[in-house]
Amino acid sequence: MNTEPKLLDVQHVTVEFHTGNIFSGTRMVAVNDISFSLERDKPEIYTLAGESGSGKTTLSRLLLRDLDPTTGNVFFEGRNLATIRKRSDFKEFMKKVQPVFQNPFETFSPLRHVDTYLFETAINFGMAPNQRAAAPIVDEALHNVGLSLDEVAKRYPHELSGGQIQRVSVARALIPHPRLILADEPVSMVDASLRMEIVNLFRKLRDEQQVSVIYLTHDLPTAYYITDRIAIMLRGYVVESAPVEAVLDNPLHPYSQLLKASIPKPQPTEKAAWAAHIDLGATEVKEYGRVGCKLRAAVRM
Repeated sequence: MNTEPKLLDVQHVTVEFHTGNIFSGTRMVAVNDISFSLERDKPEIYTLAGESGSGKTTLSRLLLRDLDPTTGNVFFEGRNLATIRKRSDFKEFMKKVQPVFQNPFETFSPLRHVDTYLFETAINFGMAPNQRAAAPIVDEALHNVGLSLDEVAKRYPHELSGGQIQRVSVARALIPHPRLILADEPVSMVDASLRMEIVNLFRKLRDEQQVSVIYLTHDLPTAYYITDRIAIMLRGYVVESAPVEAVLDNPLHPYSQLLKASIPKPQPTEKAAWAAHIDLGATEVKEYGRVGCKLRAAVRM
């Protein structure tokens, strides 16, 4: 029997927030009795999916030790996160658990070169004593996300594309060699053409760097593409959890079914209508053109 502690073990955690005074305040349960775990020797991508307000971000703050659970416990490599009090212990924890946030342009100041953040991360986590020694470490992290130090050196965030700056954000998280990355809506601020580039990066980290990823999203197509297991969240509860194919191919809970039904589907039968020729110089246009003109006229009124 394997007695080695799990990488992450979330045990019946609940998070409550109180507003107002103690006599007439309101209690809001943001996370309600959630349990799940990640194996130490089996890197995976675990998705928490749900709409805004479902409790995903509150749960991620809990896992980053940004707040304490009202009830329940969270263990990382066998240690209860509630016992992390010393600055040195918290620093060691953050070396192993790194976040990737939703908007990469809010991660980096527009007034500083992006490479300064990478050098500071390497130095602050004890990976190198100075910038010169940190350079190969930073370059290696950037190569792991398809970039190089030469490409980003002395460049401001606005000089990089959305896909590049999000990859720099992931590279920064990789510098201390984490065991777990928490990616909170990492593709929601990225152009649709770049989303697959970012999610493929997480698959590469799992397979080549042996890094587990907790992927928080409302984007079910990308979740289906990269996820090993998925948990569907609704109003603080996990309503369904299983391997991603089981949940998204055959959802059992009505909310999971609703989420799946909300994914836009291509309509091959409408292809001919969209491809119909419209001669803008002619007096008469085809039927589809007349319908379009009527719709535009209605909008103007």
